[in-house]
Amino acid sequence: MSEEQVIYNTTEESDRNYAGFWMRFWAYLADLIIVFSINGILLLPFKFINDGEAIDVGFWTAAGILGAVIFYLYFLLMTKWLGQTLGKMIFGLRVVRADEDPLGWSDLVFREVVGRFIYRVFFILSILYLVVAFTPQKQGIHDMIGSTRVVFDK
Repeated sequence: MSEEQVIYNTTEESDRNYAGFWMRFWAYLADLIIVFSINGILLLPFKFINDGEAIDVGFWTAAGILGAVIFYLYFLLMTKWLGQTLGKMIFGLRVVRADEDPLGWSDLVFREVVGRFIYRVFFILSILYLVVAFTPQKQGIHDMIGSTRVVFDK
């Protein structure tokens, strides 16, 4: 390996400051407060429809389905357009691809929709989020699926 390659590799690794478990936890908590507030505002009309009774759509309710759609769209679209959600903005975090290319739709669908769906549907698997604390690049399972990292914004 030439001296130039060694310098490049060390600089590249030292430029990345990965966000750990607690920073990501607090950012996610802020995002949940934001999403629940948005859901509360947007889904308020459902309280006045059908005399306040839930509108059943098979196993789920219409408000539950729309709430889930808003939840996943918030994370998907904010991360695609801005590289971060409002919670990540508050704590100075950003989602990046492992190869530093721009985030693609496939990366984000797997990270934000499939990964979050797995954590939310199989509640016991949310314990796997602790993986972030123990991996060298502070990746969760959903980061590994989407080939992304969460870093401190420059």
